[in-house]
Amino acid sequence: MAKTSMIVKQRNKKKAVMHRLALGLKPKPGTSTKVYNICSMCGRSHGYMRKYDICRICFRELAQKGELMGITKSSW
Repeated sequence: MAKTSMIVKQRNKKKAVMHRLALGLKPKPGTSTKVYNICSMCGRSHGYMRKYDICRICFRELAQKGELMGITKSSW
């Protein structure tokens, strides 16, 4: 499935849950566990870093460019 359709699918699930709560209905079983984190830059769901809200690939690119404060490349 394409990344954009996964993002749209996730947004629709969140809207459905919020709509049911607004009507005073209980959420469907398992809906709260199916919400997952995605990268804010590319939409990737695997390798997600909560602290930075991005995936590992975007993290590495930004770190190499020096755009993340406090992150330095290690050398040993």
